[in-house]
Amino acid sequence: MRTWAPPATVLAMAGAGFVALLWLWLTGGGEVDVPWAPTLDLRLHLRLDGLAAMYALMATGVAVPVFVFAWRYLPHHLAQQGRSVREQPRFYALLGMFMVSMVGLALAQDLILLFLFWDLTAVASYLLIAYDRQDGGARRAALMALLVTAITAVALLIGTLLLYDRYATFSLPELFRVAESSTTVTVAGALIALAALAKSAQVPFHFWLGRAMVAPTPVSAYLHSAAMVAAGVLLIGRVYPLLELSPVLLDALVVAGFASMLVGGVLALSRDDLKQVLAYSTFSQYGYVVFLYGLGGESGVGAAAFYVVTHAVAKCALFLTAGAVTRATGAQRLSELGGLARAMPVVAAGSLACAATVASLPLTVGFFADELLFKAALERGWVFAAMALLIAVLTLAYMARFWTGLFLGAPRTEAGPVPGAMVAPVGVLGAICLVAGLVPAPFAAIAQDAATPSLLAAVPVEARYYLDLRAENLLALATFALGALVHAGHRAVPAAAEAVARLGERLGPERAYTAGLAALNGLSDRVHDLEVRDFRGRVTAIFLPSGVLFALAFVLTPTVGAYAVGSFSLGDLPLVLMLGFAACVAVAATRPRGHLTMVLTLGTVGFALAVVYALLGAPNVALVAVLVETIVALLFIGVLSLIPREVLRSQMRATRERRGTRFRDPAVGLVAGATVFVLVWGGLSRTGGEGDAARRLTELAPEAHADNVVTAILADLRALDTLGEITVVAVALLGVTKLLRRGRLW
Repeated sequence: MRTWAPPATVLAMAGAGFVALLWLWLTGGGEVDVPWAPTLDLRLHLRLDGLAAMYALMATGVAVPVFVFAWRYLPHHLAQQGRSVREQPRFYALLGMFMVSMVGLALAQDLILLFLFWDLTAVASYLLIAYDRQDGGARRAALMALLVTAITAVALLIGTLLLYDRYATFSLPELFRVAESSTTVTVAGALIALAALAKSAQVPFHFWLGRAMVAPTPVSAYLHSAAMVAAGVLLIGRVYPLLELSPVLLDALVVAGFASMLVGGVLALSRDDLKQVLAYSTFSQYGYVVFLYGLGGESGVGAAAFYVVTHAVAKCALFLTAGAVTRATGAQRLSELGGLARAMPVVAAGSLACAATVASLPLTVGFFADELLFKAALERGWVFAAMALLIAVLTLAYMARFWTGLFLGAPRTEAGPVPGAMVAPVGVLGAICLVAGLVPAPFAAIAQDAATPSLLAAVPVEARYYLDLRAENLLALATFALGALVHAGHRAVPAAAEAVARLGERLGPERAYTAGLAALNGLSDRVHDLEVRDFRGRVTAIFLPSGVLFALAFVLTPTVGAYAVGSFSLGDLPLVLMLGFAACVAVAATRPRGHLTMVLTLGTVGFALAVVYALLGAPNVALVAVLVETIVALLFIGVLSLIPREVLRSQMRATRERRGTRFRDPAVGLVAGATVFVLVWGGLSRTGGEGDAARRLTELAPEAHADNVVTAILADLRALDTLGEITVVAVALLGVTKLLRRGRLW
């Protein structure tokens, strides 16, 4: 089979992006700040500060080994599923889209711009997780990830709007300057943190991450090491100056982080699938970061940044290890594997260095991550240090279980050859973990720079070995000893963890998600049945919710002194009588069952309104109304004459036999009519002022390069509206053409 080489443009984009970002960071960073939508106070504000540099370098740097790995992985993956290699460009395009979105998210200094990139990452992740779209499990997992992260993204938007309402700016630097501790900041910070926790798969939103492992291995390696899940803690780090104003929010981060570390560790010990083990270890490790942000201070924030960068390098290699092992053996469960060290020495060595990094063993860069964790926890007290020790022990246990289960013991299956492009990334990333364990200064430097924007002050991050009995070293020694004991009970511990995991599946948030989704689907089906049953049902589905929403908006909006009711004089009597007549005819139009009678009655309503226009001094509008009503009535009569009478009679019988609408139709009519009345009355009776919309639009017409406001509306608003309609029609025609060519449109 002829293979398709990875697109040089995407690989070059990642490599060049990494080099360019690294050079900019080393030379002091850079900034772009230009107006985007000035009337909405939106700016295209991008800045390569330390926090942006760390995440942007992760997004581009980790992409390089992932693309190299995918070069040999993807053709084999597609061949196994009987798919064409021509589907590869879509994969690389989506992965490149995610990389660019992640870089944009890291650089964004405007909350609306940040929200835009936030949603782009959600869309890209949805398409990547569902790359094997013929697999129902992949589609369901992608939908779950999209719903959890996109629905909670609304919380981010609401928090953004709350801050704008209070401080009149979307600019993060400006918000940091003017924000103060208040209920608004606390509520907005809580909403933003909620979105961040969901994105990082923290408890109780963790269930989507395990399901997302159905995606191809390069997708898992990239999204769940340096991109998708990292976006959540990136958001926390970016808005940390706001979160820090509320001690309640920091305490909530401590609780959420510890719960995620604990639950993730237990689930990682209970899983047999390779990628599932790594998935749950991922959200456990990001629980470390959330926990550290909750601890706060220079030690907590600096340690959080250091954890992020070390985890990205190590976890990417471990996911690629899982892919390489599955390629070599065809197996993807720990219970089916073992003894692969001799058959896959480079993968074994590289993954050992990376597993040791996650487990924070000496001579790897991960050792300093735990040292910083213990230091930050000790500053808050021994209770927090004990929490950190417990989680570190769990981490060592599940990492030891993962690596030894793959590479030690008796071989359980034969290992075939693995392409060098799938082996080299694991070896290179493992070497980076070892070299950084001996020379940690570059990692410490980038973590130090990344922590500075979060605290708005310089943050020292020291990564060095101390050969003494300080508390951090004692906790590290305790971690190694207790972790070895837990791993020694390798049969009993996973069994207990699996029992806890089963309990969580029965009572946990995933069950609530499934039940909620089923309830929403049931409600959607009932509304659909109501809407498509007949035309009145469709009108009901539109006007009833609209009427309720408009009524709520009117009730909740302050209107005291905003409207004035005019007086009634004898000269208004003809107008009132004609309006009353039009209302009576409109009510009468709901009664006829004969089609011709209904058409004539509706036409009478239109002619009555034409008289109203004439009485109001608008004879031109009245004439147009008469012409329109006449033509519409003639068209209706013409169409009715072409329809067979048997069809009309059967439709009339169905209308008479319809049940359950005796009260529905009047209720819809009352709600819709009352809503329209209130809106029209409000529009006609609202008092004018110096700043009314009409005058403002007239003043702005020259700025739109128009001589008058009518030209501006027709050229700008209507033209854009028409362009949108044409686009919708064009897309629909393309879809129909595609279905016709495939013979799937019946």
